[in-house]
Amino acid sequence: MLIEFSIGNYRSFKDKVTFSMVAAKIKAKDPKVDDNNTFAVDNELTLLKSAAIYGANASGKSNLAKAISYMKWFMINSSKETQSTEKIGVEPFRLSTDTETQPSFFEIVFLLDAKKYRYGFEATQERVISEWLFYVPNKRETRLFEREFEESTDTFNISKTFKGGGIDSKTRHNALFLSVAAQFNVEIAENILNWLTRKLQIISGLDNMDYLDYTVRGLAQDNDNREEIIQLIKKLDLGISEITVDEIEIKLDSLPLPENTSEELKKMIVKSGVLKQTLINTVRQKFDSQGNQISLESFYLDYQESEGTQKIVSIAGLLVDTLRNGNILIFDEFDARLHPLISKAIVEIFNSQETNYNNAQLIFMTHDTNLLSNKIFRRDQIWFTEKTKYGATDLYSLVEYPIRNDASFESDYIKGKYGAIPFIGDLSQMFGNPDA
Repeated sequence: MLIEFSIGNYRSFKDKVTFSMVAAKIKAKDPKVDDNNTFAVDNELTLLKSAAIYGANASGKSNLAKAISYMKWFMINSSKETQSTEKIGVEPFRLSTDTETQPSFFEIVFLLDAKKYRYGFEATQERVISEWLFYVPNKRETRLFEREFEESTDTFNISKTFKGGGIDSKTRHNALFLSVAAQFNVEIAENILNWLTRKLQIISGLDNMDYLDYTVRGLAQDNDNREEIIQLIKKLDLGISEITVDEIEIKLDSLPLPENTSEELKKMIVKSGVLKQTLINTVRQKFDSQGNQISLESFYLDYQESEGTQKIVSIAGLLVDTLRNGNILIFDEFDARLHPLISKAIVEIFNSQETNYNNAQLIFMTHDTNLLSNKIFRRDQIWFTEKTKYGATDLYSLVEYPIRNDASFESDYIKGKYGAIPFIGDLSQMFGNPDA
């Protein structure tokens, strides 16, 4: 389970932003919203099942998703997919002289095997400046390791529990110790990176085909996953009766090649043999002039269906996988190509004890104000991003505002009561007739 994450330019930076899935101690007007939208980890910790992040264009919503995505990639891959001469892919905040030379800060707090972990690092493009991992085995937070770059050298403080002694000397300046430790089979490090790989997914609603594999794999299996994917697609009212998956083989040596193709390349193509391509087909009912169903018609998803249908089919497998396994899904541009009622239906699947019995978590960035309702969300589930006058992103929750639970969240947001909206200048004179 995800508890919170923080990003910024360095640990003491006052404008570091922190996003939390910890439920605030508030009383919702509708008990159903409160009971459905939260789940208790223990007597002291209650988490949210979903959260929505709103904000004007260029306010930093997508950058949050990108920062978490990069953090995940760097944690998993820095020890094996980077070279000692490569720069680290962080970017300092360049609109302030205080931060343009300072390291970037990343931290994530999560639950793994019923224990709370806090992991983070600071890095410039040249090197990792600091790194830390703590956990709570019982009641008190305990250090597993800390790493600091001081006086031109890395200093490591590694606990016996972590069992990573001697690996520090094998850690490059531009790689994370956690990533290296996992490569050397340190169990805690392996478990954390396995959790990160399996449990946390970050996607964008603008890239439909990037996660279509989840749907393809689910449909190829004759089990509950396949049936749930098909039922989800049917219930979202796309007029689809069935989904089929075909795998076709293309002989590469039979493909037409340009006249200037070299003989060496032709030999490589022939040697490669066969290319397998997976096609998803949607099946719809066909009717005669009297409205009687007479047959079924098949369509290629990629070429003959709308972009909205392509997106729904693409995310269906990922949604089912997330819910069934109690995973975490961070969804940028959530509402892109989706009708507001479909967006609402997906959110309600997560905010439900019946359909989200494994306590999966959905965090999404959106402009869809139809979801800003106390019938859908508690106040602590609604977040906003807003650019400060200095160009930095400010991230804050609706729970910080002293408002009634029955207030019209959508209306008040559009009116600007919570900020995080664009302030548009007077456009009336921009395109006036110069001869008038």
